[in-house]
Amino acid sequence: MGVGFIAGVLGGLLFAHAAYSTIQYRGMLKIMEEEFSGPPTNVVIELLLGFVLCMVAGLAVPGKFHSILPDSEENRVVSLPSNLDFMIFNHRGRLSPFDPELKLKT
Repeated sequence: MGVGFIAGVLGGLLFAHAAYSTIQYRGMLKIMEEEFSGPPTNVVIELLLGFVLCMVAGLAVPGKFHSILPDSEENRVVSLPSNLDFMIFNHRGRLSPFDPELKLKT
């Protein structure tokens, strides 16, 4: 478990605790018959800290970024053809039952 994973779990726990604290605060205001105008300052600070920790985890956990440049050779499994004008990409769009001659019924 890395630092990023621990930061993400801690950020999630802070979000959950902030939600629980806000629910408890609203219940207390209902008992005192006061109107809810917003969460208390400590809950807002807790939310901001949880957000920062989750952002750190989101950037740290995925790992190393790989190059997507076509000229890069460091992570290339297959070599690209020299003429890139007629490249063909397979995708799942061919599996969808789309007939261009069908029209929508209105």
